[in-house]
Amino acid sequence: MAPNDEFIREVDEEYRRDKIAQIWKRYNGIIVGVVVLIVASVGGWRFWQHMQETRAQEAATRYEEALRLSSEDKGQEAQAAFENVVKEDGSTGYAMLARFRLAGELGQQSAENGASAFDALANDASVPALWKDLARLRAAWLRLDTAEAPALRQAVEPLAVPTNAWRHSARELLGLSGLKAGDMDYAGRWFDQIAADRETPSSLRQRLAVYTALVAGGPVQATQ
Repeated sequence: MAPNDEFIREVDEEYRRDKIAQIWKRYNGIIVGVVVLIVASVGGWRFWQHMQETRAQEAATRYEEALRLSSEDKGQEAQAAFENVVKEDGSTGYAMLARFRLAGELGQQSAENGASAFDALANDASVPALWKDLARLRAAWLRLDTAEAPALRQAVEPLAVPTNAWRHSARELLGLSGLKAGDMDYAGRWFDQIAADRETPSSLRQRLAVYTALVAGGPVQATQ
């Protein structure tokens, strides 16, 4: 490197050091404050993440314990455990699952109480539309033996459209409502839709053979 180039480089570096020193002297308080703020923000974010993960793990543990109690047919204890999940973990997905399971537990004790619990889910603005539809369907299943056919069909028919995620179960329910009422034309229409849908689950197709045989047999006549 030529002597002139070396001299220019040294002068340039010295100039930069002077400028940096001047900037630091003038703005050191602001720079330190910004650095502290950044470090505090990162630390706060990490702490928030840790707390969220801890809460999720605790919610999962509580939910799994409630499921265990339910699987062991400890209805009252399971109900209390699901209620605790809803109370303690209201902002997590486990709280939503627990509300559905709690409604199911209630339905095992009283069909109408369970249906009412599902109605509450269906009417809750915080529940996503997909799960509102599921709640409506679960309530209708619980009322299959007690509800008037027109009211039941009015609630379920909107769920049986081709674009609805729960259409298969909705169509089965509507077909069964027709069988129960002795309305074979109505039942057959929904069973035909089940048969025509390429996405119908295999388990439902197996039951469909029984349903169509019942439709073909016609209404059962009461005997004295």
